[in-house]
Amino acid sequence: MLKIITWNINGYRAITGQNPSKRFDKISRDNKLFDFIYSQNPDIICLQETKADKEQIDESLRIPIGYFAYYHSCERKKGYSGVVTFTKIKPEKVNYKVGIEKFDVEGRLVETHFKDFILLNIYFPKGYTDSERLDYKMDFYEYIYKHLTKISKVNKNIIVSGDYNTAHNPIDLARPDENENTSGFLQIERDKLDKLVKMGYTDCFRHFIKEEGHYTWWSQRGRARENNIGWRIDYHFSSNSLKNKLKNCIQMPEIHGSDHCPVVLEIN
Repeated sequence: MLKIITWNINGYRAITGQNPSKRFDKISRDNKLFDFIYSQNPDIICLQETKADKEQIDESLRIPIGYFAYYHSCERKKGYSGVVTFTKIKPEKVNYKVGIEKFDVEGRLVETHFKDFILLNIYFPKGYTDSERLDYKMDFYEYIYKHLTKISKVNKNIIVSGDYNTAHNPIDLARPDENENTSGFLQIERDKLDKLVKMGYTDCFRHFIKEEGHYTWWSQRGRARENNIGWRIDYHFSSNSLKNKLKNCIQMPEIHGSDHCPVVLEIN
């Protein structure tokens, strides 16, 4: 069985203790990331929003023991965006680009090709209502989908893991009525996830868990996490060719270190 985790860590240097992190009035320099990885022992872990070039990270903190590391950092702006995939299984091929410069320079993709499947670790852009970044986000979805169609000809078994920055349905956020005009729950954004489903992909968490109250991101204001006023915006989507191999998919809101929580996929 294969165990794949996705987690938006909201700053690699903070979660590994290179920079001090603060929760309420408590300051910590613990390496929460490596502690989590060693306790969970995933085959692959996909991290988003690293906010650092590899060279900015202390050498001892760059790669957990027993893993290969594939970083893609933002070239456009320091301390912004960025993804990294740690994997015990060496991929046959690694790709970092969809071929569109405005997307590729923001460090949003690590695509790893294995013998039996392709895994995409993606940090989808945030959108802001009435701004060019919303258009950027919509375009990014479209180019990723074109890319998925292209690579599906190489291998039909595909997993797309990461922070999608969109809550798909009303069940996926605590206050849908209040946020229908908020980016992250706009209909045009939600339509993009509908399109992914129509393309033949399964929301792995919803394959197992149907009820409300499960979220992966909480505002850092007003003790939203303690009150579970959150959004589910982090996903594993798998191609339907893998649907009968899905074993389990869980979220881990009890794991701190970021304003997001990890999402764990187990697949045969």
